[in-house]
Amino acid sequence: MDRLEFYQAKLAYETDSWDLSEALNNGGGIIVIDARSPEAYTLEHIPTAINIPHRSMSEATTRDLDKSKSYVTYCDGIGCNASTKGALNMAKLGFNVKELLGGLDWWKRDGYETKGKQGSQGKEIKCGC
Repeated sequence: MDRLEFYQAKLAYETDSWDLSEALNNGGGIIVIDARSPEAYTLEHIPTAINIPHRSMSEATTRDLDKSKSYVTYCDGIGCNASTKGALNMAKLGFNVKELLGGLDWWKRDGYETKGKQGSQGKEIKCGC
């Protein structure tokens, strides 16, 4: 793989918080998946995110998801690999999936709102989904 192919592939499989927020606000057909535990999701998560822990991703737990949509997985941040495991599982199941760079940590660092028991105010997500 040369440099051009590498960077094209990188952008095909990863996204950042700005691009995700733009896609959500503009009806980009993106489904956000929090790949962490239900307990972590309940405490705080990205608006519109659904919780499918990477350990439980299977044909059964994803059967109601639309394979024509695009998915973005995330976890806590760079010290966590649940988003990578989730993206791998989703890809194995035949979904078009990207991983959110920096996870929830970078989402909040970039000033976006979160939901949940410990949710925080920030730039509002007006999902055009």
